[in-house]
Amino acid sequence: QVLLVESGGGLVQAGGSLRLSCAASGGTFSSYAMGWFRQAPGKERKFVAAITWSGHYTYYAASIAGRFTISRDNAKNAVYLQMNSLKPEDTAVYYCAADPTNGILSSTKPTNGYWGQGTQVTVSS
Repeated sequence: QVLLVESGGGLVQAGGSLRLSCAASGGTFSSYAMGWFRQAPGKERKFVAAITWSGHYTYYAASIAGRFTISRDNAKNAVYLQMNSLKPEDTAVYYCAADPTNGILSSTKPTNGYWGQGTQVTVSS
């Protein structure tokens, strides 16, 4: 069982930056692909970014490519999402996910993985 806890969300003006963190405990964090998804009100949860267990490869949704950066620190059991040039349409609850089967690297929600409780990001215009 892996417990994921997100932090770092908040209210920011358009053009600003936020850094989300996801702390993991339990399981073997360093062997999991990790990712971030987001869900806006009334919409489905969508893929944002993913990173391989080693951190060598990263994947991004087209809507945020070039503005967001995913990274991880296996020594700290943590994954991060640096978000720059934020736009009002980035407003959503952001969820951290761990996927032992690597499906997340194909933008797929993990079916046998783990989810955090989410952190709210609100971007004002």
